Amino acid sequence: MREYESLYVLRPDLESEQTQDLVNRFKDVVTSQGGEVLDVTEWGKRRLAYEINEYREGYYVIMKFKDENNVTAELERLMRINDSVMRYLTTRVDEA
Repeated sequence: MREYESLYVLRPDLESEQTQDLVNRFKDVVTSQGGEVLDVTEWGKRRLAYEINEYREGYYVIMKFKDENNVTAELERLMRINDSVMRYLTTRVDEA
């Protein structure tokens, strides 16, 4: 199984319940596709380097997971169509 790390930034004006629902939804996508979530770290609200859609802050979340199928395509598709996700980036972690 390959190891991946996904960083995504959510809108800062979401309620804490909405934020947790999104974090859980993205974890469920990985597990339902046969992957394994290793760790989810919520950094919380941080100042953005530049303004995005009139927001100066964002809610940062890092999710580490293992996968042998192509879960990343489905995960990024769902992040792309969700208006609450401002930015996302998924990278493969080297084994070396």
